[in-house]
Amino acid sequence: MRIKNNILALPLCFAINMALVFAAYEICRLAFLAENWAMYANTLSWDTWWQISRGGLRFDIAAILYTNILYALMMLFPIHYKENGVYQKVCKGVYMAVNAVAIAMNLGDCVYFQYTGRRTTVTVFSEFSNENNMLGIFGHETIRHWYLFLLFGIMAVALYLLYAKPSTSNSTQASERTPHNAMTDSGTDHGDTMPRGRKAVTRYCAAHLACLLLFLPLCIMGMRGGFTYARPIAINTANEYVQRPIETPLVLNTPFCMLRTATKKVFVVPEYYAEGECERIFSPIHVPADSCVARKKNVVVLILESFGREYWGGYNDYKGYTPFLDSLMTVSRTYAYTFANGRKSIDAMPSVLSSIPMFVEPFFLTPNSLNDVRGIAAELNTAGYHTAFFHGADNGSMGFMAFARTTGFKEYYGMDEYCADKRYNGMKDFDGNWAIWDEPFLQYYADKMAEIKEPFMTCVFTATSHHPYNIPDSYRKTIKEGSLAIHKCIRYTDNALRQFFAKAKTMPWYKNTLFVLTADHVNMTEKAEYMTDLGLFAVPLVFFDPSGDIEPGMQDAIAQQIDVMPTVLNHLGYNKRYLGYGIDLLNTPPEETWAVNYLNGVYQYVKGNYLLQYDGTKPTALYRYRTDRLLKKNILSQEPKTAATMQRTLEAIIQSYMERMTSNNLVVRRETERIP
Repeated sequence: MRIKNNILALPLCFAINMALVFAAYEICRLAFLAENWAMYANTLSWDTWWQISRGGLRFDIAAILYTNILYALMMLFPIHYKENGVYQKVCKGVYMAVNAVAIAMNLGDCVYFQYTGRRTTVTVFSEFSNENNMLGIFGHETIRHWYLFLLFGIMAVALYLLYAKPSTSNSTQASERTPHNAMTDSGTDHGDTMPRGRKAVTRYCAAHLACLLLFLPLCIMGMRGGFTYARPIAINTANEYVQRPIETPLVLNTPFCMLRTATKKVFVVPEYYAEGECERIFSPIHVPADSCVARKKNVVVLILESFGREYWGGYNDYKGYTPFLDSLMTVSRTYAYTFANGRKSIDAMPSVLSSIPMFVEPFFLTPNSLNDVRGIAAELNTAGYHTAFFHGADNGSMGFMAFARTTGFKEYYGMDEYCADKRYNGMKDFDGNWAIWDEPFLQYYADKMAEIKEPFMTCVFTATSHHPYNIPDSYRKTIKEGSLAIHKCIRYTDNALRQFFAKAKTMPWYKNTLFVLTADHVNMTEKAEYMTDLGLFAVPLVFFDPSGDIEPGMQDAIAQQIDVMPTVLNHLGYNKRYLGYGIDLLNTPPEETWAVNYLNGVYQYVKGNYLLQYDGTKPTALYRYRTDRLLKKNILSQEPKTAATMQRTLEAIIQSYMERMTSNNLVVRRETERIP
């Protein structure tokens, strides 16, 4: 697109080109909505969409100004040779490169959001830094979501073709322009649109300086989100424009989230309570009872990839995809309301194995990963246990090996160890994307435990029910497809677990073992109740003790991943103090059980019949989640006392977490720490 050349041609071109980028961001927002329509179809209205679009404009302005600041300075800085053809080609190159990347990031999150429930932040680079299969995954997604790549191509071409630039015709303002081969006063050939003469150059520079001086305060205002804000807008500011935290990704854009998390301090200590008062309200330090009796039981923790509660028939009033696990539930202790403490696999590891929830960002992907951290493995090492972690992917995949080592696991068994074991088929059992198929790896897991001296504590993290949702060719005819791509994988792994337990029963360690089964996070959903802000965290939690020491049955109580470590250690009669943010489910009255998680800038606290949503400064919603399963009726104004009571405890949990995270105080110093 060519703009008639005059003294303000370049500022006008800049404004038009920025408008094109705004249009591209809005198209990306609509694509995000369309790709994830099932998540929003039941609650989104025109009124809420208007609010989302209004808020989205603020975040788009900030992101576009941040990413295009170099381009803006190149176009507006008062230097008179900017209209040189080569210079303008460089400007266009900068514009296209920056905004093509931004569009790609936004469109990519249309898909990745389905697995995380939020916009991607800068921690994604740490999360997948050890993966060597990303090119294959990317290729697979290109095929599955070809229409998004087509949309990207169309938008990139449109930006290129519609890009506004000044006309180079010498018929325009001929008195102030040189002929095509003329020289400027300096004797340099700058092309036929350069201002000629000292007066023309002065007027040109003065006009562009005025545009720059006008742009700079507007730019600062746009980056901050407006002049009325004492501090720049942050990711959680998006909650001002939505009814539910799960809607905030519609307001946000991915470039903004990446930039904000790249420069922002992740953990900030709030000042809800004075020193000492916070610990009186909530303390994560567990102190053993004087009457505790040691049980030298083995502990086996199975973290099942993407096994959301939605897929289990035993948790629902419909037939699910886990017939074996449903049968196991009938002889196990389970909880009616069980939740994850995060939305990613890397969130589940600290939650399940160290009783540390995910707040703001996965702490193992932040500089705080250098903190001293212990876990159930480290604690049981002191009690004479042998500890080992198993995961069938590359040994460095997802940072699991690093986490396992840091938190006390003495041994690690991954793909390398599996392939070195001549009893198995090595890389023939590789699924082609992530890991060894679950069936052979779980058999390997059972065999290795037979070789470990008792008592032992082990954990396995399954992998087959991970994107891209494949199963072995030998099962394609016998395992039925479901309504979601993941369903066949759930059925496959359920059968693999059936075979694992069948083998385990034949081994001498079986009857003296406590089995704990949970999922790392929720994945693909189709039921409305599992698409709510709380439903997105609905995972199973099963305690199975073949000896019968733990009474089986479904408990009308709340449970969460961070409860695993305290429940297991207290059941074993562990006699040392330790840090854990969860509770001992076996010895806590149902009315005192609770759960906490974090979604898009909002903390969620579940206790009794209520779900409280809290943005860090004030409650935003209160629901009776047991009867209002779709979270449609916000009763915050009706029950302020209930909200205030829950807020008090939640704030103490948050403050304790932030204080300990920032001061490297996640480990009980047994020699010096005073017992609360």
